[in-house]
Amino acid sequence: MWYFAVILGIFGMEWKIKNDIEERVEEGETKEKCGGFLLIRKHHNRGAFLNAGQNKQKAVTGLSVFLTAALTILFLLTLGCGGKRLLKWGLTLLLGGAYSNTYDRLARKYVVDYVSFQVPFGLRKVIFNIGDFCIMVGALLCVIGWEKP
Repeated sequence: MWYFAVILGIFGMEWKIKNDIEERVEEGETKEKCGGFLLIRKHHNRGAFLNAGQNKQKAVTGLSVFLTAALTILFLLTLGCGGKRLLKWGLTLLLGGAYSNTYDRLARKYVVDYVSFQVPFGLRKVIFNIGDFCIMVGALLCVIGWEKP
């Protein structure tokens, strides 16, 4: 099924990019791309979104593992249902990002973030990874695709 290929693709792409960032970008270094709009820099996020819970790494990791497992079960149950394509694609993107970030938390003890945008209002300081974008878009698709029973 395409869903599994996309999940594996997100995970594999993120694994490769994160390893490259770890090897090639120094902490604190910024590389400008796309005319300076895209900023590449390495950040080790020891918490959740925006470093929330960085002082409680074990709790963040445990919650990440739990939520990823719960979403995997929901995804597998949803595969057996007819229709619900938007929900299935939302869960696919969400799980691709979740597997990548949860793997980081378990293997590295932090999540590698590496991209931000040259935008106003302090948002330039927020550093993401592709998995984070997949989680955000996937969650939005899940909300839109969720049908009441």
